[in-house]
Amino acid sequence: MGKTLIGFLALLFLMGIGTTSHAAENVTYGDYLKAHQEKPHASASITIQGEDELSRGHTVLHQYRGLTGKAILMDATSNGHWAFVVPEDGLYALRVHYYPIEGKSASIERQLRIDGKIPFKEAGNIIFSRVWGNKSDTIVKDINNNDLRPLQIEKPRWRDTYVQDTQGYYSEPYVFYLTKGQHHMTLESIREPMVIDYMVFEPLEQFKSYDEVAADYKEMGYKPVEDVHMVIEGESAVEKSSPTLYPLNDRTSPLTSPYHHTKIRMNTIGGYNWRIPGDWMTWKVEVPKDGLYKLSMRCRQNFLRGIYATRRLMIDGKKPFKEAEQFKFYYKKDWDIYHFGNEEEPYLFYLTKGTHDMTLDIGLGDLGLIFQKAEHSLEELNELYRKIIMITGNVPDKFRDYQLDKQIPELVETLKTQSEALHTITSELERVTGEKSDQTVILSKLHYQTKDFSEHVDSIPSRLDVFKNNITGLGAWVVSAKEQPLEIDYLMLSSPEQEMPRTKATFWEKAKHLVMGFFASFSEDYTALGLTKELQSKEKIKVWMSGGRDQANILRLMIDEMFTPVTGIQVDLQLVGQTVLLPATLGGRGPDVAMLLTNDIPVNYAMRRAVYDISKFDDFDEVKERFLASSLVPYTYKDGVYALPDQQWFPMLFYRKSILEELDIDIPQTWDDLINLIPALQKNNLEIALQLESDMDRVQRQMMVLPVNSIFSALLYQHGGNLYTGDARKSALDSKIAMEAFKQWSDFYTSYKLPLQANFYNRFRTGEIPIGIVDYSYYNSLVVFAPDIRGDWDFAPIPGTIKPNGQIDRSIGGSGLGTILLEHSKYKEASWAFMKWWTEKDTQVRFGREMEGILGAAARYPTANVEALQELPWPAKDLKALNEQWKWVKGIPEVPGGYLTGRYVDNALKKVIDEGTNPRDSLYEYVDMINTEMVIKRKEFGER
Repeated sequence: MGKTLIGFLALLFLMGIGTTSHAAENVTYGDYLKAHQEKPHASASITIQGEDELSRGHTVLHQYRGLTGKAILMDATSNGHWAFVVPEDGLYALRVHYYPIEGKSASIERQLRIDGKIPFKEAGNIIFSRVWGNKSDTIVKDINNNDLRPLQIEKPRWRDTYVQDTQGYYSEPYVFYLTKGQHHMTLESIREPMVIDYMVFEPLEQFKSYDEVAADYKEMGYKPVEDVHMVIEGESAVEKSSPTLYPLNDRTSPLTSPYHHTKIRMNTIGGYNWRIPGDWMTWKVEVPKDGLYKLSMRCRQNFLRGIYATRRLMIDGKKPFKEAEQFKFYYKKDWDIYHFGNEEEPYLFYLTKGTHDMTLDIGLGDLGLIFQKAEHSLEELNELYRKIIMITGNVPDKFRDYQLDKQIPELVETLKTQSEALHTITSELERVTGEKSDQTVILSKLHYQTKDFSEHVDSIPSRLDVFKNNITGLGAWVVSAKEQPLEIDYLMLSSPEQEMPRTKATFWEKAKHLVMGFFASFSEDYTALGLTKELQSKEKIKVWMSGGRDQANILRLMIDEMFTPVTGIQVDLQLVGQTVLLPATLGGRGPDVAMLLTNDIPVNYAMRRAVYDISKFDDFDEVKERFLASSLVPYTYKDGVYALPDQQWFPMLFYRKSILEELDIDIPQTWDDLINLIPALQKNNLEIALQLESDMDRVQRQMMVLPVNSIFSALLYQHGGNLYTGDARKSALDSKIAMEAFKQWSDFYTSYKLPLQANFYNRFRTGEIPIGIVDYSYYNSLVVFAPDIRGDWDFAPIPGTIKPNGQIDRSIGGSGLGTILLEHSKYKEASWAFMKWWTEKDTQVRFGREMEGILGAAARYPTANVEALQELPWPAKDLKALNEQWKWVKGIPEVPGGYLTGRYVDNALKKVIDEGTNPRDSLYEYVDMINTEMVIKRKEFGER
């Protein structure tokens, strides 16, 4: 009874103060460590059982996956609260025994609070790895005897891991200072479910140096083994932290194992894919006898000049000695044999007979604190630049004295501090790498520039552009320098006296390799997407895919595994650009199915009777339920539907949280809200970006097609307007609603002076544009390539218009890609079966996860399948925002001659901006041109 009461009171405590600190504290872990550096390390351990969670709102699992006791299931949106008693003041590491239960295939993320507060900034985002591996233990070959890249699947198991920095800055686990007495801990879900067995606050383990370990070996009588030489192929890694760590093909050296002069062999692993701090791979080694072994490997680090890649070695889950925390791999163009230790005196590792796990993971080692200091300088300089442009604007008057040192009292001191910091970073980088290189160029530039600025403040306005470019360069350097790629051919475990294999091929080996490769190039088709097996089938459809080779390879494997064996339909998949589709179709050499086509193509081909009406299929009504109605609008013409949606995307409102908080600005909910905050931003020389042209718009512009601007479509649809009349015979942009929407849109650029063009990514990162409405695909780029503003930005639904019932209408036009069935196809039923398979939930989810597995989070797939999007690895709060906006998305209809609508609306806007033309007159002029073109096209296609 007493324990229950204490738990209940503790929960009330957490619910009362624990929710007051959802944002991570500003203090970094480095500051936290410095503040507690004199505190003693703990000597006792505190075990917290997962099932003792206070809220009792979670599922308790019994003997889960081989566990002898109980565990608690935490889903992707729930929080867990625990109470525990600390026996003594001290610094404690936190170890978690967890199981990465199936979710959306992303890493598990949690926010950690102790006594209602986030102890330091990094605790606001704790990462727990999943476990991945090859689906098959053997490499599958296609019918041309080429190795196929093995699919990566989750291989979950119970993991015992410390809460630590996954950015690579700190080599040891986090430590938490806890005082004696009652405490409370909260794990708040950010993304993905997990099962927790127990958590342990315990003393941080201290590791001996190699010399001390070697002395212990000698004292215990351990001897080096004799006549042992084992080779472990790199591509045989059994566990990995990411699906991007798949085997690779290398044909640059005839000594790479295994080797073939013409055929594809998956013979290495890692490379550029294995570059992100925190990523790891594990190999299983069957050791023949007890003893001391030498560990070496054939590897190549040919990415980082002037710097080195770092790896940390773990054997059976533990560092064998302190030096194993950091092994350095310097730049070398060719393959080389690396000895753990050095060639003259390699480290020896004591291993017992039997199976052992060897893990290499990426930690930044000595470079970690250097990069962290550089990232801190980047944040400081970005903030300083923002303060400067708040006074000078983006284009300062070079002849005006802004008296910046008086308006920004800390200006000179900050410049001096950062100049010294950058100089220190440069010196430390040269010291740890042992050389001067181009890696320090941008650091030196900013060092000298900030030093000169501090001495000549009046020169800042005239050199502000250069300052901004240098800050951008520093940001790019921080991202690229932290990447630590390393490619492995094989590892070797051997007795110390064993000679190592040659690292370089002889002249004759190289000559033979080149000559045989040259002659094979006349017969081998290196671009072919080979079948995995020959199948006898009456139906063989040709599918053209417009996209990248990685996409095509993934789809090829999925077809061979999931589609053809089930349906018996063979698929000849070819990677062909969509510009080739029309001439090929007219020439009778087109495909049965064409995928990933822009929205303008299906209906325009349908007008020419080149695309089949898929609504004729009996089960079409069932299939279309996979999508929102808006995604089918661009593919609907008269009474037919001429494509199934592959992808659908739309804009979201991105914002910088800290800047809005600093200026006391709320997220705008309506266009009036957005307009009202423009003065507050412009007063500080900050801007808002309203997307005039997306990345896909630029692609389509090259094809002479420009979609209707999304901001204009939002203003039009939110007021009840349409692009065309109900019978689609005329443009409806001459209506009063359209005219008012167009004027409101043009006012953003004429009256409120919003930028017509802006590098949103860079200016959002620097803070010059703290609010922007752009395609949600920018989310992926910011997550991956803007680590300096991690946690300081978010996105939300776009502003809307208040309806009479009080609801905010957030309607906006969306874009997408679709798949069509060509009219000339002889296998329409088989082609329709393929289209249904391709757009179903399971296929889309797997394709999206495989794409993200190969290319990372920057390649997150914008599927049009509603259920599939819910299964892709979006954090819960971000998925909620996407779904909220998605339900308001409107499809842009395609009509005869409508391809001019987007271009002419864009022209009308530019005429208003450039020539000062009345918005109504400008739009009327172009509406006449649109209507004329629509009449011409209707006549061309035989319509009245």
